[in-house]
Amino acid sequence: MTENEITGSIVNAAMKVHTALGPGAFENVYKSCLQYELVKRGLRVEREHPVPVQYDGERFDFGYRIDLLVEGMIVVEVKAAKPNPLYEAQLLSCLRLSGLHVGLLLNFHVASMKDGVKRMIN
Repeated sequence: MTENEITGSIVNAAMKVHTALGPGAFENVYKSCLQYELVKRGLRVEREHPVPVQYDGERFDFGYRIDLLVEGMIVVEVKAAKPNPLYEAQLLSCLRLSGLHVGLLLNFHVASMKDGVKRMIN
C-alpha cells in the first residue's frame, strides 16, 4: 500500500471509531479501538513505539513514544483534548526524530472527526 492509501485507511478507521464512541472518551480508549480497527483492516500496527534522540553523536532514550506506528511508516498521534498548536509541533518533532515522512494528528475531542484530522509531512 502507498502512504496515501494507508493514511486514507487510518482516517476512515478513526471516523468509524469516533462515530461509535463520540468525543468524550479517554485517549487510551481511542488508541485501543483505533489499533483494533486498523488490525482488522490488515494493517500492521505498533503501539507506543520508542523513539530515541540522537544528539552530539550520542543516543538518548527519554521514553518518547509514537502512539501508533502503522506499517512502519505512518506516525499516528492520538489526542482527546481541546485542540492545541503544540500537538502539531510534537508530531513534527516526532517525524524528525524518527526519520519518518508522514504523520497524522487525530484529535477525537471534536464534534465531527473531519475537524480532528491533520496530515503532516516531514
